Amino acid sequence: MQYQAWFRCTNGEHGQWSIEDVLYHCPTCGGLLEVAHDLNALRARSPSAWMRLFDDRYKRTAWPYGSGVWGKKEWVLPQLDDANVVSLDEGGTNLFWANRYGQSIGLEDLWIKMCGNSHTGSFKDLGMTVLVSVVKQMIAHGSPIQAVVCASTGDTSASLAAYCAVAGIQSVVLLPRGLISTAQLVQPLANGSRVLALDTDFDGCMEIVQRLAREPGVYLANSMNSLRLEGQKTIAVEIVQQFDWEVPDWVVIPGGNLGNVSALGSGFLMLYELGLIRTLPRIAVAQAERANPLYLAFTRGFDRLEPVYTKQTLASAIRIGNPVSYDRAVRTLVRFDGVVEQATEDELADAAARADLTGMFNDPHTGVALAVLEKLVRARTIARGQRVAVISTANGLKFIDFKVRYHQAALAELGITSREVNRPVELPADFDAVRRTVFG
Repeated sequence: MQYQAWFRCTNGEHGQWSIEDVLYHCPTCGGLLEVAHDLNALRARSPSAWMRLFDDRYKRTAWPYGSGVWGKKEWVLPQLDDANVVSLDEGGTNLFWANRYGQSIGLEDLWIKMCGNSHTGSFKDLGMTVLVSVVKQMIAHGSPIQAVVCASTGDTSASLAAYCAVAGIQSVVLLPRGLISTAQLVQPLANGSRVLALDTDFDGCMEIVQRLAREPGVYLANSMNSLRLEGQKTIAVEIVQQFDWEVPDWVVIPGGNLGNVSALGSGFLMLYELGLIRTLPRIAVAQAERANPLYLAFTRGFDRLEPVYTKQTLASAIRIGNPVSYDRAVRTLVRFDGVVEQATEDELADAAARADLTGMFNDPHTGVALAVLEKLVRARTIARGQRVAVISTANGLKFIDFKVRYHQAALAELGITSREVNRPVELPADFDAVRRTVFG
């Protein structure tokens, strides 16, 4: 069976375009594009047959199908040549049963999807493998692409740089100077990216990179390019697969530029439309109070997007005041009976620390999601017996400064109390002193 995927406009039937076209907006209405699939062709294979196929491939070594993304290749980009796939074995991340933490907040069935357990330490790898693979194929077919560019708050740049380094393609990243962690800055430098640190925030970087992407030979890698979302949607498929093809009641996900929200919905809808699941989860989007345009729009019934001027937040990767995927995210939330909630700096830091005490090591963005989860449980929006999956978007090791300062109680300027502070006990090298401290 020959499956196909193509670009189409998200706002109506204005035509379709090849995935190898350098195109990010509909030429007719200016709306963002999405990747569409021939669902009738995909329905020729039964739901049980898709399940067996995906299970047989999962984490195996047959190239490229052991990847959590490319194991679903027919649902992602079926016409991509296997020889052009650029993969770092992304996906296949742990769905962690957070039993102790769940019990502490009143949930019996809580799971954390550890997307930060990936090559570059974030869920961005899921989308970047698709985008860079398509660029490699475009170059192989004669497209004169000289560089792939992105604006980033850290994780996107790290992922783009790594995948481009594997493919031998030049990457260029625009970062807000001084607003990302050292670990996030070092990653693209180490992988040979051309790193431009600009005296602005992410939204300012995004404005410039969109203009840069109109130059000949430059290809855009931000999430307004819907190829990224095709890889990220496999998070939904993989969660259901890890639950033995059952659907959680809720999924909680941090939201910044909001491409991840619509990608999550796209994955669940594809499962639903092809008959692998019979119900859809509810989706909760978590935003930092200091970068909360979607939350504010939600409180007004999604009447409009009003960009906000963001303030300093520990959740730097979602410090975005003018999200490009706002319309996509709203459509997803309406379809999934979704909600949006926000978390203060104090709330996100303490939630991350409380969960760390049960064996995790959370980045601040996951802290936002966990703080919002706690609020929704207290409000009884999420019921005690419901199954909940929280998307942990990045690895806590990228944010060591956050952890160190929290346990030094050195985040007071952000209004953070550090209620779960844990300092090392400094002692002389004396057995009796150690024994007295250990046994109290």
